[in-house]
Order: sequence, then structure tokens, then C-alpha cells
Amino acid sequence: MAIKFQYNKTYLQRLKKQLEVRERALPTLKNKEAALRSEVKKAKETAEEFDRKLEKQLQAYQHAIALWDEFDNDLVRIEDVNLSVKKIAGVKTPVLEDIQFSIKDFSMFNKPGWYLDGIEIVQQLANIALEREVFYQKMNLLEHARKKTTQKVNLYEKVQIPGFEEAILKIKRYLEDEENLSKAAQKIVKNRLQEAEANV
Repeated sequence: MAIKFQYNKTYLQRLKKQLEVRERALPTLKNKEAALRSEVKKAKETAEEFDRKLEKQLQAYQHAIALWDEFDNDLVRIEDVNLSVKKIAGVKTPVLEDIQFSIKDFSMFNKPGWYLDGIEIVQQLANIALEREVFYQKMNLLEHARKKTTQKVNLYEKVQIPGFEEAILKIKRYLEDEENLSKAAQKIVKNRLQEAEANV
């Protein structure tokens, strides 16, 4: 990335300030990137743990699959899901607080005795599935933030900081050359004046 600048002291100061800002921000950005990377890994591991837990629960009830055909699917409904927000390395992530279920009235005498257990099983499975979903959402949000932070670190480290350093060096060399030429011109003028005075 070519940095636009002019060959003067004002631009030299401006570029020095911008370079300083980026050099100060870089360690913070690197720390944020490392923290986000760690949090993404944790969220992924937790989400995968919920995957295994859900699969295990479903496998455990596989033997009673024929009974589930009798179960009234409208019996248990998710009424509300309460989420809160937790900031991790400056990123707002969801946290599942609780799930409110509503259970439709049914006659205990007309339905099989295992219905109450079935209701509890459905609630457990829904709980695990929602926890899993929240952790995947958290992982995606953190991963997106990590990618953006990594891009910024790379931009600063590989493009902007070297670009500012190069521009500062060019301006300094130009100003030094200009100063040397000015001194040389002054010396020539001084020598000519001395020669003119000596000839008079």
C-alpha cells in the first residue's frame, strides 16, 4: 500500500504520529487475537460436547422409538428462551439463561403412564439442543471477530507500519538532501562574494 505524502516537515510529523499509533495498538490487537482464538476453541469444544451429549441422549431413547409415535408432539412447546449478553474480548456473545416451556393440559387417565417421563425427556433434549445452538452462535461471532482482528494485525504489521517507515525515511532523505543543497548553494554564494570583494 503506497502511502500518500508530501516532502515536508508537516507530513513527516503526521506520518510519525500515525506510525506511533499503529505501533502502540499492535500489541493490544495481537493480545485480542490470541484471546479470541482461545475463546473460539473453547466455544467449539463446548458446542461439540453438546453435540455428543445430544447424540448420546437420542441413542439412549432409540429403543423406545415405537412409543414416540404415540406421543403428542404438541404437548410440550418452548414458550420463551431467555438470553443474556456477555462480552468476550470486546465481542458481545449470547448466553442461555433459561428456557420456559409450556405443557398442554392432558388427561393422565387417558394417556400412557410414561407421558410424564416423555415430557421431561423432550425438555432435556430441547435444552441440550438450544445450549448447543447458542454455543455455535457464540463460536461464529467470536470467529468472525478473530478474523477481522487478524486482518487488522496483518494490515498494521505487514502493510501500514512498513509503509509509514518507508515514507518517513524518504521524507527524511529528501529534507537532508534539500538541506545539503541549500548549504552548498550558500557556500558557493559566499565564495563568489569573497572573490568579488577580493577583485575590487
